[in-house]
Amino acid sequence: MGKMLTLGEIMLRLSTTVGERVASSTQFFAHYGGGEANVAISLANFGHCVAFASKIPANALGDGAQQHLQRYGVDCRYVLRGGSRLGTYYVETGVGERAAQVVYDRKGSSFAEMTTNEWPEALFDDVDIFHISGITPALSKDWQATLINLVKAAKQAGVKISLDINFRGKLWTTDEAKQYLKKLLPFVDFCSAGKLDAQVFMDIPASAEATDDRYYYEEMNQLYPNIDLFYGTHRKVISASHHVLIGRLWHQGNYVVSQAHTIDPIVDRVGGGDAFAAGVLHGIANQSSDQALIDFATAASALKHTVHGDCNLFSVSDVEAFIKNGSGKMIR
Repeated sequence: MGKMLTLGEIMLRLSTTVGERVASSTQFFAHYGGGEANVAISLANFGHCVAFASKIPANALGDGAQQHLQRYGVDCRYVLRGGSRLGTYYVETGVGERAAQVVYDRKGSSFAEMTTNEWPEALFDDVDIFHISGITPALSKDWQATLINLVKAAKQAGVKISLDINFRGKLWTTDEAKQYLKKLLPFVDFCSAGKLDAQVFMDIPASAEATDDRYYYEEMNQLYPNIDLFYGTHRKVISASHHVLIGRLWHQGNYVVSQAHTIDPIVDRVGGGDAFAAGVLHGIANQSSDQALIDFATAASALKHTVHGDCNLFSVSDVEAFIKNGSGKMIR
């Protein structure tokens, strides 16, 4: 298994109980989380050597965030200490037809306030895959420049680049993301994207004849032939706590889908996409077949929906047993 590196912001997450709203809640459940940190933890649980690069304050909350990562075996040598605060976000838990909502309180955080690359040149030594997301460049103009420079340095070191577009409308506009992605995507090798990303960020026209996402992946590959693997999920939302999840993968012209997973009830949706991305990277590192890769990644995502918190708590054997035994069966 290869060595992997993820980079992003880890935050303190505060969640309401079901039936409560953020504005009126008198208590919150606390977890640490963040997209790239969640991916790192999943990969560590899958047995990979994975490091996480970030910056957190030198206080008790920073200590808690680092201990959270270390608890699952993530290498924290590139977790910098400094700055004034740990970013925070609030999750108002959805129920029935009312969707979950997120309120960010991350402005001025140690990570968001970084203006230049503070990591040593050894950052990409022996790294095979560098995973990032579209959340980081949404934080500031400085981060947009820094991330491009880091990606270029990784490419020069022979590292493969993994990108989860992960657009967040509360952090930047569609047009800002579109213009930035035009600069970033030429360096990417593996990309989490779907039909809407193709239409909104890459100006790929809708097709009435397309019966699946193969058309959009092939059109994206025409624009960016450097990307030889695209992946994503299709989620049918019955209610806030009842979804049907299907994974999709396009790899050098081969298009495959996973079986459908009915998730009812959902315990916690946050981090489901990160678990899926980690499952894909696990398959890439292990040189799994396309079908085995997408089946594993989708099953890992489905399992994440069954536990509280941002990160996935399942091992490779857990995911494989779930695939083999099916939903809801007791394992004795």
